Amino acid sequence: MPLELDASAPGFEKEFSAFLGRNRDTDENVDRIVADIVADVRKRGDAALVEYTKKFDRLDTDAKGLRVPDAERRALAARVPAEQRRALELAARRIEAFHRSLLPKDVEFTDTTGTRLGARYRPLDSVGVYVPGGTAAYPSSVLMNVVPAKVAGVKRIAMVVPTPDGVLNPLVMLAAEIAGADEIWRIGGAQAVAALAYGTETIGPVDKITGPGNAFVAAAKRRVFGQVGIDLIAGPSEILVVADRHNDPAWIAADLLSQAEHDASSQSVLIADDKEFARAVGRAVESELKVLPRAGIAGASWRDNGAIILVPDLGASAPIVDRIAAEHVELAMEPAAADALCREIRHAGAIFLGRHTPEAIGDYVAGTNHVLPTSRAARFSGGLGVADFLKRTSIVSCTPDALAELGPAALALAEAEGLGAHGRSIAIRLNRRS
Repeated sequence: MPLELDASAPGFEKEFSAFLGRNRDTDENVDRIVADIVADVRKRGDAALVEYTKKFDRLDTDAKGLRVPDAERRALAARVPAEQRRALELAARRIEAFHRSLLPKDVEFTDTTGTRLGARYRPLDSVGVYVPGGTAAYPSSVLMNVVPAKVAGVKRIAMVVPTPDGVLNPLVMLAAEIAGADEIWRIGGAQAVAALAYGTETIGPVDKITGPGNAFVAAAKRRVFGQVGIDLIAGPSEILVVADRHNDPAWIAADLLSQAEHDASSQSVLIADDKEFARAVGRAVESELKVLPRAGIAGASWRDNGAIILVPDLGASAPIVDRIAAEHVELAMEPAAADALCREIRHAGAIFLGRHTPEAIGDYVAGTNHVLPTSRAARFSGGLGVADFLKRTSIVSCTPDALAELGPAALALAEAEGLGAHGRSIAIRLNRRS
């Protein structure tokens, strides 16, 4: 059974803090294994990739066979039924439109001293996109990563996807075609991350790596950060549903399980203000689990990591929502109440308003991004977007008069910090000695 908490109970704070402090990450040995794999790929390049691909994906190939030829990609994409193709095309159009609206504009102005200041945004040269494979295929993840990169203007997008037993998913290949991936490599795991970061004889290194993956992928991204940029360290999926008693319990149960089915380490939380409604949702979850294809995974997640939190007033639940800082937050309430609570919430990866906005709509076709911060990282970061594929360069230009006005203050600070050459570079232009 999931944890049950009552915000009005005397021991709530202690129990809630313990709940927040739970570690849902996997074995610490993962980092040691990943360190060895990354070092090996960095040292041996293609040879290491071929060995790991044979070991983990049961695919025996040479280095040349690691890349998916365009003809193979097109042939697989052509096998996708028309309805699924239309769905992917709709999703891609909506993702592109939303992220195009987020493109920042270059800034330039001259201040009162006559100093010209500005900032310009330019796309990264190359990006590596990790697409999960194995227990499930995620063409939506292809769109969520590749489309914003294309909107930003990235010149080269290299996509990696594990292919157990050499099987490529036609939907993933079609999504890559629609989104515009430039290269596709049939490699996965920590070895794929290492190859993107450091390059091999056949795979060119990239400037940034994005995309979700398992614990080994997350550990590898953490290890190569600095050599390349990364989007975020993705942990187990999360959903927090704030729901009043006027909801259909079956709807809320389905929403809670929509993330629980990802992984046994995923977390689903319900905040409600009505005990009987909360119990009805719990019963609906059990009923849903009887027919859910991934019931084993979802059931373990709900039992071991789920929670039901009773509060006296949903409208005042923002502090609890903020402390959880979940990846996905649903506000299943009347529109006015949902809007009011949304304005109070500060920490959430994405917020879904109203009874008819299930989180899953954001996973696929809303247009926003489903690569979101987990493990309370919403306190300091947001979801993947077009800005993640751009870099900002500042621009400064002083006239002689502007330098004369600003220089003395800069000189004073340089002297205070004991950096003589800094001061000298200013003073020499002001005809002064530092």
